[in-house]
Amino acid sequence: MSFMNRAVLFLLTVTVFAQTPPAPPIVSPEVHSDNTVTFRLRAPNAAVVNLSMEGTKSAPMQKDDKGVWSYTTSALDPDIYGYSFNVDGVGLMDPNNSLMKPNLLSNSSAVHIPGPGLAWETSDVPHGEVHHHFYKSALVGDHRDYYVYTPPGYTEGSTKYPVLYLLHGYSDDASGWSAVGHANVILDNLIAEKKAKPMIVVMPLGYGAPEVVARGRIDMEKFRVNIVKFREVLLTEVMPQVEKEYRIDRRREMRAIAGLSMGGAESLITGLNNLDKFSYVGSFSAGGLGEDYDVLFPKLDQSANKQLKLLWIACGTEDGLIGTNRKFRDMLAAKYVRFTPIETPGMHTWMVWRRNLATIAPLLFQ
Repeated sequence: MSFMNRAVLFLLTVTVFAQTPPAPPIVSPEVHSDNTVTFRLRAPNAAVVNLSMEGTKSAPMQKDDKGVWSYTTSALDPDIYGYSFNVDGVGLMDPNNSLMKPNLLSNSSAVHIPGPGLAWETSDVPHGEVHHHFYKSALVGDHRDYYVYTPPGYTEGSTKYPVLYLLHGYSDDASGWSAVGHANVILDNLIAEKKAKPMIVVMPLGYGAPEVVARGRIDMEKFRVNIVKFREVLLTEVMPQVEKEYRIDRRREMRAIAGLSMGGAESLITGLNNLDKFSYVGSFSAGGLGEDYDVLFPKLDQSANKQLKLLWIACGTEDGLIGTNRKFRDMLAAKYVRFTPIETPGMHTWMVWRRNLATIAPLLFQ
């Protein structure tokens, strides 16, 4: 083919593409005035597309003649929902949505349905700050991070503050409670309403053995080692470092520890075995405890009641871990250890845990 012929062919090809109109933009997710939400995904060659959304069952999406799959939910309660698309067996984030829910194993997208009065809605109130720190762990041998929330007014005086060590769940990273749980927003609002005491919140990376975070079946023996070793990391590395850098009241009456799922188990194992350091212990949907309680809590008995100002055990009634949480509460009752049992509607989701934090925070340091 001569140079002239190739040039003509190239120009004809460019002309054809130039005349082909671009596909119209997709709006996804689209939140309607009645709190229903329409999700859309352009995937003309897909055979099956399902919507997976936090707190709900997987839902089949329907394809139109332009290759766009869509699904409209029923009316949803105001909240922040994680979701993803499953396209022919492959999980995908929503390419048309910049709001995401980070996770070490499976990032997902998020949709926000605003609602008045929710503790995690950003309001016109004084805001605290979230600080990001990095350090080398001598115990684990890796470089890791933690986040610290300081309340409004922290920089203006010399006041020492109580501290809450707030732990994330399995497959989350250290940003979980700020990026997904919106803990800083929750504390801002509660402090502004004078429902919670101003406090510092420390959110560390919750793995003593990071190799436990892997795809596939969880090795429960490694999981237990991970939890126990994390206790060492928290007590000997994170706490001394944070309590040196920040104006933290180091009295045990001014320390609390709480967490979700894996972090719930870590909070119980760390807090109840170190009552010389913590007066408040909270667990949200604890996972990974097992039932060998005498091994995990060898000294726990009713004498703990003199040291504990609050032992708060919460779980959603539709959570698969509700049974193990009830067994743990039965053990506490058998040992005459006082605790506050909390059961709320909901599954193993952030919608439950954000509410847990908003409920327990006003009980701390009173």
